[in-house]
Amino acid sequence: MENNNTFEYTYSSKRQEEIDRIRQKYLPEEENKMETLRKLDASTETSATVISLVLGIVGTLIMGGGMSMCMVFAGNYLIPGIILGVFGMAVVGLAYPVYKRVVRKKREKLAPKILALIEELSKSE
Repeated sequence: MENNNTFEYTYSSKRQEEIDRIRQKYLPEEENKMETLRKLDASTETSATVISLVLGIVGTLIMGGGMSMCMVFAGNYLIPGIILGVFGMAVVGLAYPVYKRVVRKKREKLAPKILALIEELSKSE
């Protein structure tokens, strides 16, 4: 009678980490409420930033066009160049107030969702 009571165990943490990483790719994504909250909060400022950047860039280009008119074509285009430059400055000056307004509107729109998520996360802890 032979008694073969042996125990074999091989464990590699790097191998297990790789297996877990591959498994995560194929599992359906879980709804992580904290991640959803972070994304909603970030989205309030993202669109406002894009809009204000576009306004600032367009205003700067307009102002540069006016400056070019004043410097290159000084004779006949001095007054229109000054007017165009001032208009460009006004557009650049509008970038920040537009940013603040878009952020405020977006926060008002998303406030119920964000507050509900915060309440839910606060209760679960």
